[in-house]
Amino acid sequence: YAAANAFLDGLAQYRRGLGLAGQSLAWGLWAEGGMTADSRRLARAGYPPLTVEQGLALFDAALTSDRAALVPVNLDLSVLRSRAATEGVPPLLRSLVRVARRRIARGDAGLVGNLGGLKAEDRVRVVLDQVRGQVAAVLGHTSGDAVQPRQSFTDLGFDSLTAVELRNRLNAVTGLRLPATLVFDYPTDEPIAIVGMSCRYPGGVSSPDELWDLVAAGGDAIGAFPTDRGWGLEGAGGFLHDAAEFDPGFFGISPREALAMDPQQRLLLEASWEAIENAGIDPGSLRGSRTGVFAGLMYH
Repeated sequence: YAAANAFLDGLAQYRRGLGLAGQSLAWGLWAEGGMTADSRRLARAGYPPLTVEQGLALFDAALTSDRAALVPVNLDLSVLRSRAATEGVPPLLRSLVRVARRRIARGDAGLVGNLGGLKAEDRVRVVLDQVRGQVAAVLGHTSGDAVQPRQSFTDLGFDSLTAVELRNRLNAVTGLRLPATLVFDYPTDEPIAIVGMSCRYPGGVSSPDELWDLVAAGGDAIGAFPTDRGWGLEGAGGFLHDAAEFDPGFFGISPREALAMDPQQRLLLEASWEAIENAGIDPGSLRGSRTGVFAGLMYH
């Protein structure tokens, strides 16, 4: 996404250099976008969402500019100044947000320096409290008590933007230069090993091996419409032609319930069973054990 936007910025600049029309607008979040959680988070960070009226006015203003790339965004400078005292100012905004330079007293080495005189167990407690407090501030909790230490960052609600915000806060309180990928470098307390997989894709793909064969061969998964669903048969697309071949009895599901189930539910049952089998495990041996199925699904 970022790479595509950067390309468009460059394309607009290139066209302007040739004397052609071209302009790229890096829009801030619009209030009408329906991304409520993002709206609240960005407002807390000093970037309140644009109303329709503001967005249209900025669009008109952009058309009067001879610049190839512009950033139509709403800035709350008072919020940005208050946050800058502890988090610093993003390089892009340093000409807009001015803050007094913090004087560092002799012996003030930040959190890292203060840990030197503590016992090992006290160091862990102090660092954990600090991290929980910063996580709470980024995610909008009232205090660090709301942050469970054993939860992964992604389960807590972190994404790429909030991960960088947390890194910036931790940089400020520790005096360290932490990587922007910090949250994703240490996502959980325990490692995860993938020992089995399953999948369903158009083109007759019913296993990871078949998917690999299709990709390696440069195959085409687009084909004719299935003939067993009562659809118009003009055109083509990518389909799971075997989606109707479900064995409800195998999963202890009555025929009546099977007819009412969403096809994706049936596919999820089959794929979950096959992923365990693919790992060399008898799925039946897991009955009554502490085993769960965690599915990541897109909204469509």
